[in-house]
Amino acid sequence: MDGPAKLEEEAFRAFFERHHAELARFAWLLIGERTAAEDLASDAMLAVWRQWDQARRARSQIAYARGIVANLAKSRIRAAVRERRRNTLFWQRPGEAADGPDAAAMVDVRAALAMLPLRRRACVILRHSLDLSERETAEALGVSIGTVKSQTSRGLADLRRILGPQGGEGSAWAAIRNGVQW
Repeated sequence: MDGPAKLEEEAFRAFFERHHAELARFAWLLIGERTAAEDLASDAMLAVWRQWDQARRARSQIAYARGIVANLAKSRIRAAVRERRRNTLFWQRPGEAADGPDAAAMVDVRAALAMLPLRRRACVILRHSLDLSERETAEALGVSIGTVKSQTSRGLADLRRILGPQGGEGSAWAAIRNGVQW
């Protein structure tokens, strides 16, 4: 392998080692399944490697990679929703209503986050769990700072509605304030 190609490979390898775990955590917070999140982070890194010239020229390589993770998560969630709808329609008896959400399952933060629309969930996670600035979040998602502000605000309002009033340090709200841990 010649000099420039070797340098590019080393630069990507350093990027991978520095950011893969963070991307896996971000994916896990978005989709809620550890194995799937690790696969998603690996798929995102493969996409970054394939687009390394473009990623390298981006203002922020990690923001570029987070955007790929968010898009892959959105695709995975949409596919899962379609599959669930197909299964529900197939197994549902005529005239029978589909089961509603289990209220007990909505108590913890991950379940509450899963109920948010993807963009709101991504904004809340990037801002409050990964502690990114509004600008960094906007870059990662490819949206404006105003969109980040409004989606984060709406996401937090939705979480307040789902989780109830803010409690003490042992509450779900404390987990949000302190960042949901991997």
